[in-house]
Amino acid sequence: MSTDIKLHKVDLPDQIKFSDKIAIDCEFMGLNVERDRLCLVQISSGNDDAHIIQLDKEKYNAPNLKRILLDKNINKIFHFARADLLFIKKYLNVDVENVTCTKIMSKIARSYTDKHGLKDLIKEFIGIDISKQLQSSDFGGNLSEKQLKYCAQDVIFLHRICDSLNNILVRENRIELYNNTIKFLKTRVELDFASFNEDIWSH
Repeated sequence: MSTDIKLHKVDLPDQIKFSDKIAIDCEFMGLNVERDRLCLVQISSGNDDAHIIQLDKEKYNAPNLKRILLDKNINKIFHFARADLLFIKKYLNVDVENVTCTKIMSKIARSYTDKHGLKDLIKEFIGIDISKQLQSSDFGGNLSEKQLKYCAQDVIFLHRICDSLNNILVRENRIELYNNTIKFLKTRVELDFASFNEDIWSH
């Protein structure tokens, strides 16, 4: 498979347009939103392509990217959207609209397993055993060819994974449960943003 990978500095170019469904992932310097900055946002249209935006760490001025994130007519497929949306809210100062999360879909659909990582989903639904070795690499500076390929693989399969999970949710009569659950995601991110990281439903 040949993936069309394009690296963009600061923002998406004006001429790039997307349809009504895209896959998105982010790379950070770490997982602490107060300490670790948002470095990259990668987007795929689902056609074996990946647009990787290397953000300006001083200004985070990316109007074209922000416009897409705020567009209610474009469905954005994330895997573990909770983390990505939190960093986007902190550093790009936007609340992403019209979100799908394949991790939440997987946890509700795939009750036959406790493995809901992206690597597990790619292996089951795409039939490829990918390497996550570069997950902990430095995405804050110059990017290597291997890092770009790693970033691309995190988004190019999400459309097909999402379709497969949706089929299971429909088949098992759990789609309404997922739809109701995803409505809480924005509030969950707001709780994280306000440092309420614990399970608020626990005793």
